[in-house]
Amino acid sequence: MTESRHSNPLAPAGARTAADVVTPALVARLTAGVTGSGSTVSHAPFTGEVLAHLPESTPEDVAAAFERAREAQRHWAARPVRERAGVLLRFHDLVLRRQSDILDLIQLETGKARLHAHEEVQAVAVAARHYGRSAPAYLRPKRHTGVIPTLTRVTELRRPRGVVGQIAPWNYPFELSVGDALPAFVAGNAVVMKPDTQTALTALLARELLIEAGFPEGVWQVVLGEGPVVGPEVTDRADYVSFTGSTRTGREVARSAAARLVGCSLELGGKNAMLVLRDADIEKAAAGAVRGCFSSAGQLCISIERLYVHASVADDFLVRFAARTRAMRLGTALAYGADMGSLVSEKQLETVTRHVEEAVAKGATLVAGGRHRPDAGPLFYEPTILDGVEPPMAVCTEETFGPVVSVYRFTDEDEAVRLANSTPFGLNASVWTADGRRGRQIAARLKAGTVNVNEAYAAAYGSAQAPMGGMGDSGLGRRHGSEGILKYTEAQTVAQQRVMPLGPAFGMDDEKYTRLMTGGLRALKALRLR
Repeated sequence: MTESRHSNPLAPAGARTAADVVTPALVARLTAGVTGSGSTVSHAPFTGEVLAHLPESTPEDVAAAFERAREAQRHWAARPVRERAGVLLRFHDLVLRRQSDILDLIQLETGKARLHAHEEVQAVAVAARHYGRSAPAYLRPKRHTGVIPTLTRVTELRRPRGVVGQIAPWNYPFELSVGDALPAFVAGNAVVMKPDTQTALTALLARELLIEAGFPEGVWQVVLGEGPVVGPEVTDRADYVSFTGSTRTGREVARSAAARLVGCSLELGGKNAMLVLRDADIEKAAAGAVRGCFSSAGQLCISIERLYVHASVADDFLVRFAARTRAMRLGTALAYGADMGSLVSEKQLETVTRHVEEAVAKGATLVAGGRHRPDAGPLFYEPTILDGVEPPMAVCTEETFGPVVSVYRFTDEDEAVRLANSTPFGLNASVWTADGRRGRQIAARLKAGTVNVNEAYAAAYGSAQAPMGGMGDSGLGRRHGSEGILKYTEAQTVAQQRVMPLGPAFGMDDEKYTRLMTGGLRALKALRLR
């Protein structure tokens, strides 16, 4: 294996440090609205040092947060939807204006490279603009044809569910906190959120910016604490549950919601596949694979973990992909320049290390990477390419959630589709080909909630008018588009009957009434009315 050329670039002169960014004053300001009688800490993945001391919420604190949220929600829902949407548009501008502060916190709490942190800023700005512009149309009353046209006036209303319980993960703490909450807010709901303690400050900064944009403080309550303790307290009190995390925990959330007959949306795990067809532009596909496999150090639900490459181009592709991977720069600076950052925790590092070492021990070949890099930081692991992976290697079927990808060869496109679909997950996929029409046809055969052609994940995810979510073990429900906001509402039908009732009238007996209705039903079908 060629010696890796990964490096840890020195921070530019005068670059900000964790102590410069996460000051006691900042922590006190951001956590002022968090109810918590206990105390917990978060750590900086770049160094392993304590980053912040944070309040920890008790079950009683969660109950109090829901009481405040319910009171605030009634007033918020009474405001016109265009007024609520205006807050999102002002928030959009604040996010772009204050992005440097946001990026610093994202990097310090997650350990990701600055460019990958910026993906979160982009995603939140897109969601704020989309729902800020489109929410009034999504939520406006809609007229429907009644049972007797013109005589039955039917209107569909959209009512907020009330208080949404949101469990937000650590890997995209800006986008998967406020980005998911924005459609719930503009629909007239309040939110009680439990962000991961490791990345709580980023979520709390998002809350502060939203309040600065004109959002009522009480409508967004934040509680902190261990998932098994605080999480059920949130989900068991909510009128609707939004969860992003592991499939195992997602099943528990779904069971809890079902027992109380409340709805839930779940974005869960993935083992996402990328297909490189024989006519693909190999150089572009190799560059796309680097982005798709190693963005945020692979700690992205929609990142690529399986690469299926046509045998006729596999060697050429692998040479180019490996060269790009070995050239990636690891870094910790709060500045642009590093190609990949750190893993977030010892747990993630253990999983990545175990998957790679087990695969190699059972016969897989390391094409690039495969090493823990404590010289760069305690949780750094090189971007890694494995060849010759086969069952029952864990990396073959289990989600790694790290900078590791396995390469497989195929000779037939039907075979590639079958292999890509040979997992219980179905979150994201990618197809690379010079023929866009053929790429879309293959995409339609893949079992995945989003499929990108000649892009790894960003094209589908960034298109906020279109739904995004998983099939199979990858979850329930969708974010973005109409489904992303309507899930936070209850549909209510209001039907007004005019002139005559739906029953015998004007002296008709039952038989005459049924003959009249029979003739009417035939006429409505002949008129092709729905």
